[in-house]
Amino acid sequence: MHDSITDVPGIQVGHAQDPAGCTGCTVVLCGPGAVGAADVRGGGPATREIDTMNPANVVREVHAVYLGGGSAFGLAGATGVVRWLEERGIGFDAGVARVPIVPGACLFDLAVGSPRARPDEAMGYEACRNAAAGRVAQGNVGAGTGASVGKAAGPGRMMKGGLGTASRISGSLVVGAIVAVNCFGDVVDPATGSVVAGTLNEAGDGFCPSLDLLIATPGAKNVFSGGNTTIGVVATNARLTKGQAHRVAIMAQDGLARAIVPVHTPWDGDTVFCLATGGAGHVGAAAADASDTEVAAIGAMAMDCMAHAIVNAVLHAEPLGGLPCCRDVRAHQAGAER
Repeated sequence: MHDSITDVPGIQVGHAQDPAGCTGCTVVLCGPGAVGAADVRGGGPATREIDTMNPANVVREVHAVYLGGGSAFGLAGATGVVRWLEERGIGFDAGVARVPIVPGACLFDLAVGSPRARPDEAMGYEACRNAAAGRVAQGNVGAGTGASVGKAAGPGRMMKGGLGTASRISGSLVVGAIVAVNCFGDVVDPATGSVVAGTLNEAGDGFCPSLDLLIATPGAKNVFSGGNTTIGVVATNARLTKGQAHRVAIMAQDGLARAIVPVHTPWDGDTVFCLATGGAGHVGAAAADASDTEVAAIGAMAMDCMAHAIVNAVLHAEPLGGLPCCRDVRAHQAGAER
């Protein structure tokens, strides 16, 4: 096991990025027959194919999930994922063609690096070519390449975000999460309650809580309020209906609430997808759809995985685009203590 979403059998992850332009994308491939759902909580989402996963709608299966930078421009990268799947005959059988179902979401990273650098069809295709099971790169990769956190005091005091992953196992049940962290708020370690990365103080050697700044100046217009959004995927080897998968996605959003303060603001497009691979006959698949008790347990594990993946994202981040990472702040603090 790799403490990664790829610990869920059948899940593969691929990244592609432009480090100079500070953007990139990540694709989660799930094999045939995976059931998908999504939950959107942020006020400024950039998404595609969300309605496809509505339990009331006819398409049951999902073939990949796309996460990208580039704001709404970056949704173009999903076209490369669709092309890669079509070339392999993967998709919803519509009679005259197999149509790949690829829901996705993007975050806003245009203010870090070049605003003209955005994921495109070629980058989405490359991410699919790079997809594999096993250990997943974290930090400044894929959709987390240009991610940043802690925007309450403007761009001069924000820090580097990134991409993280985590997994939890209980008996034969496996749940994993992957997330690109680009939040307005601060990233908080749920185990300690301490800020790991977020809005820096004026000296740049510690933190000034974003929640306090937001509450203290509710009438102020933040000059960088548009550059946000945390997007992620949770996956399980359980067999779920679309409605059950939607409930797991909702519960997984609580992982964002545990690890990001504040979260789901009007300037964040926070979106979480859920993939349930058990119906596809993967290892560990249940013989029947999960019970309500099992759904509750899967959702709780998804929440925990998501919170840990968020913390992992900033712990693995490196300085980029002039933004410091959490290790830089820790080095300042260690020097001051000496």
